[in-house]
Amino acid sequence: MNNAPGASPAVRERVRRAMSELGYEPDQTARALASGRQRAVDVVAVTDGPVIGWLGSHPYYSRVLAGVVSALEGTDVQVRVQALPRSAGVEVVDAIAAQASVGIVLADVPVASAVRFRQRCRRVVSLAATSPSMPAVEADNAGGAYAAVEYLHRLGRRRIAAVHGPEHSADARERKDGFLRAIRQFGLPEIGETGDFRREFGDDAARRLLAAHPEIDAVFVACDLVAAGAAQAITALGRTIPDDVSLVGFDDSVAAACANPPLTTMRMPVEEMAVAATRLLLGGDVGSGVRQTLPVELVVRGSTTSR
Repeated sequence: MNNAPGASPAVRERVRRAMSELGYEPDQTARALASGRQRAVDVVAVTDGPVIGWLGSHPYYSRVLAGVVSALEGTDVQVRVQALPRSAGVEVVDAIAAQASVGIVLADVPVASAVRFRQRCRRVVSLAATSPSMPAVEADNAGGAYAAVEYLHRLGRRRIAAVHGPEHSADARERKDGFLRAIRQFGLPEIGETGDFRREFGDDAARRLLAAHPEIDAVFVACDLVAAGAAQAITALGRTIPDDVSLVGFDDSVAAACANPPLTTMRMPVEEMAVAATRLLLGGDVGSGVRQTLPVELVVRGSTTSR
């Protein structure tokens, strides 16, 4: 009944059949009181600094939380936010896994930590591709990056640079792969910088790229927040967006809509991904290798134009 280990499939099926025939519905509040644990979905993400800065400065995590909360409407399940310092050892992962009840959503966790979570808890779903056995609800990051470059190429841009995300991020690696596939197919030079998902990095990276390659006429950036920083640098250097340099981000977060000019971006369906992951957890143990891939969509705004 509780999906705890130790019962054979035949016994589980007999119990489920009896529950159905009797119309039995477990009282979740009574369960929580009896076990001493509140039913909750834990949302885990790696942090590089104070939690208040991590949660408050990056729009991705607020979208994840919005999706999880939406999926839990009408249930007695709560949401817990777990910040996992990048330098944390396995004991921190084990402690979070040990207190998991309904399950764990991995918002942005490196492969090693994700694998450890899966080893310690059967109720884990990642929002990024990690290992083949890890259940995941992911976006088509590589396809989205390819589509962004293809769009810029159709606009007549031929010196398309990239600002890539950190190597430890599966999403960033997939977006880089999609970018490289596109420029190779179109016979374009490889120009890029790799860093992190901070606005400040976008500013610094754009300045370095334009100093080394003044002929750049478009930039693909792997995250809207970073793209907002790149836009500041491009305009500060006397270039106009989109006439001199077209700019495309990724995510379709509030950072894209509030940038000046508003950013063309690839919409990542973060809320929908979080809803799907939470619903998998509400269904009980999640089997190894379960995969759902959601498409991304080009959203055209003022940072691109045709010539």
